[in-house]
Amino acid sequence: MSPLRRTNRFPAPTPGTDPIRVLVVEDSPTVAKLLVEMLESDPELRVVGVAEDGLAAVREAIRLAPDVITMDVNMPGQDGLEATRQIMNEAPTPIIVVSSTASDRAVALSLDATQAGALMVVPKPEGPLTPNFTQQRDELIQMTKAMARVKVVRRWTGQTSGRGQSIPVEHSASFTSPTSVRLVAIGCSTGGPAALQQILAALPSDFPVPIAIVQHMARGFLDGLANWLAGSSQLRVSVVSDGERLEPGRAYLAADDRHFDFVSEASGRGRLRARLVDLPTVAGFRPSASYLFEAAARAVGSAAVGVVLTGMGNDGVEGLRSLHAINGRVLAQDESSSVVFGMAREAILGGVVNEVLPLDRIGPRLREVVQ
Repeated sequence: MSPLRRTNRFPAPTPGTDPIRVLVVEDSPTVAKLLVEMLESDPELRVVGVAEDGLAAVREAIRLAPDVITMDVNMPGQDGLEATRQIMNEAPTPIIVVSSTASDRAVALSLDATQAGALMVVPKPEGPLTPNFTQQRDELIQMTKAMARVKVVRRWTGQTSGRGQSIPVEHSASFTSPTSVRLVAIGCSTGGPAALQQILAALPSDFPVPIAIVQHMARGFLDGLANWLAGSSQLRVSVVSDGERLEPGRAYLAADDRHFDFVSEASGRGRLRARLVDLPTVAGFRPSASYLFEAAARAVGSAAVGVVLTGMGNDGVEGLRSLHAINGRVLAQDESSSVVFGMAREAILGGVVNEVLPLDRIGPRLREVVQ
């Protein structure tokens, strides 16, 4: 017997409450039924409709005005990517992509959907009798509630991020440029894949230092993310391996469920090797952006540049505090270009940021800083 409440209709909201209204977009009736049951196992969520393809998704998003949408991407006819584009143009709504990790095409479409305005990507759930089901259900519920609170804006076709100017913060005057930058460390979460794509695409193949990245991401998507980022960048992008030497002109994504640390080689002109560690989570995250930034400060001191991008919560602040204290340079994405102004906002309020930049200025600024 399934541990979830089963229903053949969409229930009325509980009296005295205002449940989060969810539209489920999924072409498989079996998966759609499972998603409905998972979501409605929480009394704060109410599924108001199910759409079986992209055309129906756009129609129902306009008609029902849900608080949040779960979106399949690999559907016959109009796929989830095109549906996301149209919804963000005609009826902007927080969208969570629910995708298979088994198909390279599905992963690529899912990440393209984040560029079109979707907030995040989560894996399709397994059956109720599988060992990971309860965890997957709880994570889906948690993410649905969190994403429903995100204020999204209309995305016109072909829209790019607005251009803006660098905003120096008061304490940036104390920064003295190191003689040589040796490492760039980047931390991001919600909205991060599309932000990373734009930043890395702005960097040349001969970028003179390695880039270490913590992107909060559901398990199983990192290899696809690396391939997706590499497809639009001159840099080589990969998921880092334990003990791997970090080379200029390359970007390294932290591995699933491991903190990203560094070890300096005794020889080889002080080059760095990656060290992946199983220490406890930091503020609930592993890998953690805070751990990455602190590790960068330990490894190269003021020769590290920290970058904090769009994302929920405050992961990164404590690590940036260590980097800022030793005169490392810290850049933060501005509010107008952030999908969620959480991580960057907390870093700015924490007094650990040298410059606040719109997304389209971060790549060019990194080129300037490392020279």
